[in-house]
Amino acid sequence: MRLFHIEVADPALPEAEVLLEELSASLASITGDSGRTSFDVQDVRVPDALFVLARDASGVALACGAIRPMDEGVAEVKRMYARVNTLGLGSAVLVHLETAARQYGYRHLRLETRLINQRAIAFYEKHGYQRIPNFGKYADKPEAVCFEKKLA
Repeated sequence: MRLFHIEVADPALPEAEVLLEELSASLASITGDSGRTSFDVQDVRVPDALFVLARDASGVALACGAIRPMDEGVAEVKRMYARVNTLGLGSAVLVHLETAARQYGYRHLRLETRLINQRAIAFYEKHGYQRIPNFGKYADKPEAVCFEKKLA
């Protein structure tokens, strides 16, 4: 089993950009949309926002994720990605983001993915996210599916 650690990072770091590009390519192949237009690095450079990298024991970045403020008490999970063969790393990043969200005072986390992305849907449902009506710019997009988790 690989040892790893999760750290707050700047999404403009070269290794973060590589992971974000891998995520975009993966999403484009699954859904036909890279998701790039739904994330601006400035969104995680504001108070109560966060971008993290998960690194192996050698310091190699293997996974990333972010939260950004949405509404009072609500943050959005963005740019969740873990490289293939990093079993459990995506879950660890998500738990890290949920813990940080609680510390920031968020009561709910929301996210969007595409209906065609069944792997992502199963991942979020496994972690206690429940489907909600599509929000924001996803409201009129039948290809989108939105989820929320109440933070204890």
